[in-house]
Amino acid sequence: MKAQIFSFIILWSLSCKTVTFAQSNQANDSIIIRQFYDAALMQGKCYQWLDYLSNQIGGRLSGSPQAQRAVQWAKMVMDTLKFDKVYLQEVMVPYWVRGKKEEGKIISKKFGKVDVHVCALGNSVGTDKKGVTAQVIEVRALNELEKLGKEKIEGKIVFYNRPMEPRNINTFVSYGQAVDQRALGASEAAKYDAVGVIVRSMTLAHDDHPHTGSLRYDTALKKLPAVAISTNDADKLSEMLKRDPELKFYFKTDCRMMGEVLSYNVIGEIRGTLYPNEIILVGGHLDAWDNGDGAHDDGAGCVHAIESLRLFQVLGIRPKRTLRAVLFMNEENGLRGGLKYAEAAARNSNERHIAAIESDAGGFTPRGFGFSCENKNTLSKMLKYVKYFKPYGLHEFKEGGGGADISPLKNHQKEIVLIGYIPDSQRYFDYHHAEIDIFANVNRRELELGAGSIAALLYLLSEYGTE
Repeated sequence: MKAQIFSFIILWSLSCKTVTFAQSNQANDSIIIRQFYDAALMQGKCYQWLDYLSNQIGGRLSGSPQAQRAVQWAKMVMDTLKFDKVYLQEVMVPYWVRGKKEEGKIISKKFGKVDVHVCALGNSVGTDKKGVTAQVIEVRALNELEKLGKEKIEGKIVFYNRPMEPRNINTFVSYGQAVDQRALGASEAAKYDAVGVIVRSMTLAHDDHPHTGSLRYDTALKKLPAVAISTNDADKLSEMLKRDPELKFYFKTDCRMMGEVLSYNVIGEIRGTLYPNEIILVGGHLDAWDNGDGAHDDGAGCVHAIESLRLFQVLGIRPKRTLRAVLFMNEENGLRGGLKYAEAAARNSNERHIAAIESDAGGFTPRGFGFSCENKNTLSKMLKYVKYFKPYGLHEFKEGGGGADISPLKNHQKEIVLIGYIPDSQRYFDYHHAEIDIFANVNRRELELGAGSIAALLYLLSEYGTE
């Protein structure tokens, strides 16, 4: 009996020590996370980097001279920071140019000629020198074309006018529900011998700024020229069509594809002290549409990636696992950079990517992170980290996350945790792919809070892994 009591006392004592040790670790981690936020807010560099990237380089669509300047700038920044390794990864990318400013006009016998705001969709073919002039048929969904049939569509311009759903609190859900008309609309209209396509801009805002974005052609069908129209002008066109169904629309674009050119992903890393072959990636995409300067999409993600590693240097913390910042090329109109990186990672048997964080939702106030992984125990572990972030306003730790550029890694490394950084989404699509996605519309403090949040999560992943 005495032996049993003695054993119980020993086990109880060990249990108390374990709990005390865990509490001590948690308290220490909370202190360090506070230091990451302090460093981001007091000694931050990301805002001034974004200023240069946006205002000195500007729009940097893949293949362009501006994109090449951005590659050189990003490498120079990481070299200057003396990361353990900085290098360029070659990737061939499509080079699409917008050409001369687009023209758009409603032509009505009842109301005369009305100029409207349009811009070519990315990867679109241009019109001929005369432009396209034709009657308009308005639809809200791709499947409406089949119901209308060739007889009603042939020779006309198809006008896709499905708005983003305003009732969704998460505006990315609204975007996902509406974007098929932009991505697939041109080829769907080509099936019925339309002559061109107009797409309502992917934004919840009511303004005069057309929002571009990439389309995908079915190579078996004729390539139709396609433009985005501002939401105000989309409403105007729709209303005028009701009152004059015979009106015509004219648009002229000068865009064209220039083939493929050599570009690069820009990569920098801080090597892990205990598990150097376990990689934790953080990234954004360096390319941006040419109509704005890509400050939110995705200059913010690029400076987040670099800054989150630099903050480890500021605090003198050497990560246990290797941290790698990757600035991907060609997310906007091809995803070549993400595909190339994943392909190279799959060939490297000496490395194992355990987690990847993507920041591609703007430089707004941080709200949390989304996690995608196959192991439910790992997911549970990730979601519990929310306790460290609540003091900084981050409450949204949820299942389901990632990003376009890091998603190909899942094809080669099933056990990886894909993580999407979640800032507040309410203003993102006001600026997304529009001429107003500029540095002046980025708040310094919100951007820096994002960098601190990402760095703090990197710290926890580096310390404790994912298993």
